[in-house]
Amino acid sequence: MNIKEIRDKSTDELKKTVDEFKAELFDLRFQRATGSIDNPMRIRELKKSIARILTVLNERENG
Repeated sequence: MNIKEIRDKSTDELKKTVDEFKAELFDLRFQRATGSIDNPMRIRELKKSIARILTVLNERENG
């Protein structure tokens, strides 16, 4: 998810997206631990997307 897509969404949508990404990240970490992960690069992508979203949310909050 790029920064333009993130900035176009509302705050509520972003919070919901962060929750979904965190749940997916948890599942991927569990799969990595058991050795059954299909795409390990997805973990990195999710972590970066979560960080981008949280940055935008903090910018909006501190306005």
